[in-house]
Amino acid sequence: MQAVILAAGLGSRLGNLKGDKPKAFLQPKGLTQSLIERSIGILVSFGIVDIVIGTGYKSEYFENLKISGAHLSTCKNPLFDSSGSSQTLQTLKDKIHEDFLLLESDLLYEKRAIQELLDDCRRDLILGSGRSDSGDEVYLEINQNQRLNALSKDKTKLKSIDAELVGISKISYESFLHFDFHSKDYEELLIGFEVLKIEDLVWCEIDCKEHLERAEKSIIPKLLNDKKGKK
Repeated sequence: MQAVILAAGLGSRLGNLKGDKPKAFLQPKGLTQSLIERSIGILVSFGIVDIVIGTGYKSEYFENLKISGAHLSTCKNPLFDSSGSSQTLQTLKDKIHEDFLLLESDLLYEKRAIQELLDDCRRDLILGSGRSDSGDEVYLEINQNQRLNALSKDKTKLKSIDAELVGISKISYESFLHFDFHSKDYEELLIGFEVLKIEDLVWCEIDCKEHLERAEKSIIPKLLNDKKGKK
């Protein structure tokens, strides 16, 4: 299995907090690695070493990224500043040749997220979580067959709130070949996929100052405590 990381965004909501690098290279207090280095390290620990990164803003940082055990390749979305994540994923079509995990680049998450996706026999699967109170949630409406009906940041647009989108999915190669990339956001391509919900998953995205503060105060201590508890 491959892994695909979407990392083309400007990260403008983080402002100067990310310095002159893409937000994936942000290293919150308490971590010894940047977000993307940590994420790739987790993937490699599960034997996923063929990793494709969809770049855009400051793409040279990803092109120079080297992580032990990982075979990294990159492809730049030339329209990254005017298009969406769906366009970035489409840009990678010649580099994807089998089932893959799809991840956003600004995530912090426990290894269990990857483990449970890999352990599940379903080939097309969206990872969902319970309530996070992050302030920027993408809510999922799931039908009785555990498939995604709709998603939105606006609760009023959904008939029910059944989970939150984590930003990690498992996608079969066949489904990828049939994607209609007219949608701006890649999430819209996943409508109809089944959802694996981990109610108590420890995770967050870091897309703004408030997210970073929450990660450093609440999420990272939980991740570190969990790691110590498993030694």
